[in-house]
This record gives sequence, structure tokens and C-alpha cells, in this order.
Amino acid sequence: MIERPDADALLAGPLGAWLESQNAERAAVKAKAARIWQIGLGLACALAAAVILFGGEFGTALQFGFFVGVGGFGLAELAKRPMLNKLKGGINGAIAGALGLEYAVDVEPGKVFARAEQFEMLPSYDNSHFADLWWGLVGGRPFAMHEAKLTEQRGSGKNRRTVTVFEGQIMSIGFNRRFGATTLLEPDGQRRKFLIGSEKEQATVGGVAMERIDMVHPDFENRFTLWSNDQVEARYIAHPEYLERLLAVETAFAGEDIRALFHEGDLLIVLKTGDLFESGSLDAGNDRALLEKAIEQFTALAELAMRLNEKPRLTMSDLGQPS
Repeated sequence: MIERPDADALLAGPLGAWLESQNAERAAVKAKAARIWQIGLGLACALAAAVILFGGEFGTALQFGFFVGVGGFGLAELAKRPMLNKLKGGINGAIAGALGLEYAVDVEPGKVFARAEQFEMLPSYDNSHFADLWWGLVGGRPFAMHEAKLTEQRGSGKNRRTVTVFEGQIMSIGFNRRFGATTLLEPDGQRRKFLIGSEKEQATVGGVAMERIDMVHPDFENRFTLWSNDQVEARYIAHPEYLERLLAVETAFAGEDIRALFHEGDLLIVLKTGDLFESGSLDAGNDRALLEKAIEQFTALAELAMRLNEKPRLTMSDLGQPS
């Protein structure tokens, strides 16, 4: 088990002193954002009134006013973002430091994200944003995790809109054993014959020719498909005890569509979770609650990651062999 950082102890130390030193800047940023929002709201009302005054329709006036108001709100939020990121970096950095890890707000995607793309663990997208990188050793094994938000432009003309196709965590864990094969676990029905037919028996994913592997437990068979180029190793990996641990990661964060890749010496997990680790606030009174929430979120993920490195209680029957 990871020794969970104590929120009160962190706030009683350098983190608490640093947060207190940020209060004047927080107040200034909060006041600036409020002014921007007030100006935007005033402009929205003035524009709506002007449209009506010059003979425009009431609906048109509301529409123009709405868009200006939304623009003002967006600018106010943008004005807050640098300070919120600064606070988030300080708080999450203190959590990481207490665990012997490193943390960075800004992320440049590297080989972990590239591998997730290579093995088709992420949807197609037009734009991407990355944040909240945690890295170091967890339980003596290499660990890295960051958040990704992927969006896609859909529709055309007035109906053109930005849709979030993925927002969640991409996590890599160094395993205690090196895999001799490549094994991919993904939601059921991703690779069908002719789009609507039955699931394929063979597929090439990430340049690796794999076959669909029958799973031991029917509940998992209905939810997931397992692909691998080694049946014996795949059934070892997909032991129900391992799968229950993976599902525990999903459940802990109300996530969905968990995917896992066992490749070389690493386990790669992709999970939709929404936006996590947002520990920065312009209100100092929120610091402790947000710190505690970030500690809970990260330590839960890290502890579950450590459990995935424990060997399942495997029997010969699990491999389809006589005991």
C-alpha cells in the first residue's frame, strides 16, 4: 500500500505557507475576472437594447446579447487559468513530492501516448490537449500518467461543433515480468466483420497480427474482447482476478471504456474519467478540500496500479489444461 499523504500535515508545512503567500495574487485575479465578466454582461445588454432600438427583432437581440455574454464569460475564465494552473502545480506537486514522485501541469505527449495511438486505444480526433503529468517509481516500478482531452469537429456550416471524443487518463506501469507476447483488452465489438457482422477472429493491431482469445469468465466475455499473439500468455494475463483489478480502476473513477495493453515490459491503461486533479482555486477556503480530493484521486489510482503487478492465483485449469 502507498503511504497516503496527510492533507493537514502538508498544509502545516511549506505548502501551506506558499498557498498563503498567493492570497493577494488570488484576490487580484478574482477581481480582474469579475470586472471582465461585468463588462461582458454590460456589453451584452447594451447590444441587445441597440438591436431592438434600431428595429431589430427581439429574438435577434437576445441571440446577439447571448453570444457577447458568453464571450465575456469565456474571457473571464481565461483570465483565471494561469493562476489556477500555478496553484494546481503547487498543490499537486506537493502531493507528488510526498510520494517520491514528480508532477508537471503542462505535458508534451511522448511514447506512452504514441503507443496508445499505435494500438488503436484512442478515437480519431482533430485537436488535443494534455495536462497533469505524474511520473516516477510506484512500488519500485516505473509509473507515468497524464490526462488527455481529444476533440473532433463535426457537422458543417451553422451546425459545425466541437465534440469531446475522449477525456481521461493514459497510464503506463512497468510490470514485474516482461511479456513475451502482445495482448490487448478492449470493449467488446470494436472489430466486426463488415461493420455490423460478428466479431473478427483475427486482426492486425499496431502492426502485430493477433487472434481473438476466448476468455475464462463469461461476464468478461460479454463486456470485453481479448486479442493476443500468444494464447497461453493471454489467458494468464486475462485471469479473472486481474480483470477484476482493472475494473476496480474503472469503478473508482466512475470511468468507462477501459482498455489495457500488455506489451514488452509495460501495462498501458486508457480510461475515460473526465477532468481530474483540478486542485487550484481562487478561494483559499477551498484549498484543504481540493487537496484532499486530489490525494484521494491519485493514491487510489496508484494503489490500484500496484495491485496489477501482483500475481493472480492461477491454476492449470485457467489455462485450459488438466490439473
